[in-house]
Amino acid sequence: MDTSNKRRIIFHVDMNSFYASVEASYDRSLLGKPLAIAGNAEQRRGIVVTASYEARARGVRPPMPLWEALKVCPELIVREPNFDRYRAASKSMFQLLYEYTPLVEPVSIDEGYMDVTTPNSHLSATKLAVHIQRRIKNELNLPSSIGIAPNKFLAKMASDMKKPMGITVLRKREIKEKLWPLPVIEMHGIGEKTADKLKSIGITTIRQLAESDEYYLKTRFGVAGVRMYEKAHGIDNRPVDPDAVEEFKSIGNSTTLPKDTTNSAQIRKILMDLSDSVGRRMRRKSVYAGNIQLTIRYHDRKTITRSRKLEHPVSSHDDIFHASWSLLDKYWNRDPIRLLGVTAMDLVEKGHASKQLDLFSYKHDEKEEKLNMTVDQIRNKFGENVLLKGVQLGDDRSSQLRDKKKRGTSLEKDFLRDHLFSNDD
Repeated sequence: MDTSNKRRIIFHVDMNSFYASVEASYDRSLLGKPLAIAGNAEQRRGIVVTASYEARARGVRPPMPLWEALKVCPELIVREPNFDRYRAASKSMFQLLYEYTPLVEPVSIDEGYMDVTTPNSHLSATKLAVHIQRRIKNELNLPSSIGIAPNKFLAKMASDMKKPMGITVLRKREIKEKLWPLPVIEMHGIGEKTADKLKSIGITTIRQLAESDEYYLKTRFGVAGVRMYEKAHGIDNRPVDPDAVEEFKSIGNSTTLPKDTTNSAQIRKILMDLSDSVGRRMRRKSVYAGNIQLTIRYHDRKTITRSRKLEHPVSSHDDIFHASWSLLDKYWNRDPIRLLGVTAMDLVEKGHASKQLDLFSYKHDEKEEKLNMTVDQIRNKFGENVLLKGVQLGDDRSSQLRDKKKRGTSLEKDFLRDHLFSNDD
């Protein structure tokens, strides 16, 4: 069982309080100070995205509202985010890792896996981790933690066990001692909702998960249940894939109109419907989009695609619609339209979406997301056509329903791009 992992040596390199650490590396006066990264700092609104360990020791915890953070830590220093600075630091960090092995898989801007089974070094795994950690600290002035294990899951769990500047080895024979006593919520890949579901069936620790019946977990959670069971036993056959960073897919929908049209009201209705569908699919996958693409096919079958890079990642249908409508208003030549398509691109997982840095609107975003999820649940239960806006229904409900049936053509494509190292247009 899991024999392919016995000889692998996997590192998970995780930068500590990355944004705050980068700021301190540029401004040495911030070293050792309670520091938080938050948007709209002057108006003291929004949430704390990350905090230095000195700030955390004083009770500051992301995603705490900024006013609350300042209340528990009046001496807190607040800096607004600098994305160019973080991107440059990330690039330097990954370039350093690539010096040791080509098998580096970036997971986000501040963490990644390395397969050092056959490293470009004669050092032992532990000494190599110490060497890499020291180089990151000395050359980039950034702290990191490194987990060492026979597979990606255990390496990720190991890197979380000691922060900051920790190096932890987690062997499969140590799983019962080090992993099983942990609360199930601390298992990588298990969120609050899944943890609550597990708790409802009496599973609160990783040990209880490991000792559960695999078939029962599968019946309750599907394939995810099997994966949770395997991880609880330290099983993870996923390779470190250097190309994984370029495998982000787009999520899109298109529809051929019943008749070629120049009717702005009808076009607006269709764009709203398409945006709504794309937003729902994104929320099911827990991803945000950094770019919205509009496809227009005219009556003569001439097709154009235009895209708009967003200020921050989005997932709501309103944000998707406004971006696509703006593109239509700018690029539509007013000829009759035969087909419309809306595609969300540059996808990032919810936990890594930089929208979290746009703190001034977090309360509104939180309410909007809950509302969207509620609407999604109702539509999943009662059908696509409930809770539609009046504009979406339009004057001809039957034609709108025909549009829905015809909207089977997906615009999903693989886009080869380096989402960590690209420059803003």
